[in-house]
Amino acid sequence: MSDPATLTSAVSPSVEEGPVADPLGHPTDTFDVEPPYLPDAEAIAGVEKFDDRFIDREISWIRFNQRVLELAEDPDLPLLERLRFLAIFASNLDEFFMVRVAGLKRRIAAGVAVRAASGMMPREQLEKLWVESRGLMERHARALVDLLPELGGHGIEILRWSELDREEQKVCKKLFKDRIFPVLTPLAVDPAHPFPYISGLSLNLAVVVRHPTTGTEHFARVKVPPTFGRFVGVGNQRFVPIEDVIGEHLKKLFPGMDVVASHTFRVTRNEDLEVEEDDAENLLKALEKELQRRRFGPPVRLEVEESMDPKVLELLVSELGVGRDEVVSLPGPLDLTGLHSIADLPRDDLKYAAFLPSTHPSLAEVESASPVDVFDSVSRHDVLLHHPYDSFATSVQRFLEQAAADPHVLAIKQTLYRTSGDSPIIEALIDAAEAGKQVLVIVEIKARFDEQNNIRWARKLEQAGCHVVYGLVGLKTHCKLSMVVRDEPEGIRRYVHLGTGNYNPKTARVYEDLGLLTSNPEIGEDVALLFNNLSGISRNRTYDHLLVAPHSVRDGLVAHIHQEIAHHQAGRPAGIRIKANSVVDEAVIDALYLASQEGVRVELLVRGICALRPGVPGLSETVRVRSILGRFLEHSRIFWFDNGGEPAAWIGSADMMHRNLDRRVEVLVRLRDPHVVQEIEALLDLAFDPGTTAWELCSDGEWQLERGERHLQDELIVRQRVRRR
Repeated sequence: MSDPATLTSAVSPSVEEGPVADPLGHPTDTFDVEPPYLPDAEAIAGVEKFDDRFIDREISWIRFNQRVLELAEDPDLPLLERLRFLAIFASNLDEFFMVRVAGLKRRIAAGVAVRAASGMMPREQLEKLWVESRGLMERHARALVDLLPELGGHGIEILRWSELDREEQKVCKKLFKDRIFPVLTPLAVDPAHPFPYISGLSLNLAVVVRHPTTGTEHFARVKVPPTFGRFVGVGNQRFVPIEDVIGEHLKKLFPGMDVVASHTFRVTRNEDLEVEEDDAENLLKALEKELQRRRFGPPVRLEVEESMDPKVLELLVSELGVGRDEVVSLPGPLDLTGLHSIADLPRDDLKYAAFLPSTHPSLAEVESASPVDVFDSVSRHDVLLHHPYDSFATSVQRFLEQAAADPHVLAIKQTLYRTSGDSPIIEALIDAAEAGKQVLVIVEIKARFDEQNNIRWARKLEQAGCHVVYGLVGLKTHCKLSMVVRDEPEGIRRYVHLGTGNYNPKTARVYEDLGLLTSNPEIGEDVALLFNNLSGISRNRTYDHLLVAPHSVRDGLVAHIHQEIAHHQAGRPAGIRIKANSVVDEAVIDALYLASQEGVRVELLVRGICALRPGVPGLSETVRVRSILGRFLEHSRIFWFDNGGEPAAWIGSADMMHRNLDRRVEVLVRLRDPHVVQEIEALLDLAFDPGTTAWELCSDGEWQLERGERHLQDELIVRQRVRRR
């Protein structure tokens, strides 16, 4: 059970002597209810008595990846898209083991026996995760087997070596001789050769060879070169796993020896980063050193082909130091992340219908060959962007490119968390710096698994003359902000973009995100103060029009939830809608439980993890939780409050997780333009409509697919096409 003091502070907004102040530091007249609802001890106890009110976050993640797998199994989806979901499932699970399972193992090894909010101990969680994930991995392998006949019916075949015809085998033989063989390095294991290091996620062959005279058997490891494609094309959209090609030609690697057997295996290692920023004079150098260490993290999972000889398996288990319960035996081929290459085949008949983002109407060209002046448009009204339906290239990218070229622009300030390798955003910032503009870039070089890319871009920006800052010590800078300072006849004016997604043109085509372009001077003032906080020495923690983590997002949202309770008690319109990737934070969930107990309607749209239990009698009877997955990754965050009939809508970068609310710089902005608020309302209405297909979360933590007559993303594509006409 939660500590009562902790729960009390979590569900109660800050109260100071004198006039009541909200958690953001400004007076309560920003709210419509005075005094705001404050839960008493009885209300808190009414929530706290439900000991099992939190679904375990790790189990909830497994359920999310199960929904991804269900898309791969859905016969109504195009065939190659189903294959792609198999690849996504595999890469998701790899990262889960590298980070979350590895973290649990670390805690157990360190003797940190702290119960999770769900009440489970780390060892209990780990055991449960292995049961759940093992079943899903086996189901995943079967799903590919089930897809193979249908793929074959459309002329796409994934074959094993024995299924290739003579000509195809000749093609593979030549490929092996000319390109693969020169790269291979067989590593023997004997008294003179220790067991080799097996890098994380690499595909390997465990080879047993026998001396033809003495009969002595030896073990050797052959690493499958990652420089080659996972599946070898042999013509006519027929493919064979690369390990089959290597396995068939092992005699070339061990001349004079008899090859007894070969088996594929794969190791997953702990690859989470631990950087002690306070101890490092140079954060870049510290991070680069840690990236080198990452390759040697301890193993957390061993995947083997189910045909592997027990003696070989025993050797691997012993030498790698994994437990037998960390071994997964699967039918080959292993490492199905490589299915992306087959899903990329130019077979439009087996994919989603082609989709091209369109330019937002406010930024579209009107009887002119030249692009719209973004500054002119945004100076007249706010623009709400909805990617990928609205083009990133003709909105956010054009905003920064025009700023770089505009002689009236004095400065550009930008946060970068993840971006593409050939980013036009980076090029625009470099162009601006070279044109003499002041350019500040807050680069988050600790963005997980993108650290190396961000280090490279940070150095390139510095060389071009940009002022590069690595954010605040101890915090990841995750907010999505861009500010352009422009000298206009009326004076200095700030133009701001605040988004829910990264400044990455590539992911903007497949991630669903929202962004606000505004010249609202009050929002601009707040964003300017925040950039000063990120780049300089400032103790400013209060903003008039933003919620900023780690200081005010949690308390600000909890205060809004309490305000909805007060509206409901007063008979005014009240309701809460939240769209997020994850909802885990106990303080926010407990506040939502309080709202539900008071009768407030609560609707959540959660793509991934949800620790809240809906529909529990006496606790969450008015709460409904949905999840939508599809061709685009639902990534935007929206916080909607009915607010007594004057809706308050916020968007931003923060999910409802501890890391977002306590260990990151996150920003939420309240939407002020009534037309923009209406757009958000229409989007939420469509998402929560019973006629929209979605998974519904049950109180036991299981998800149930409820099929409607429409899919959210398909409907939005249709509406975009109508708007474009």
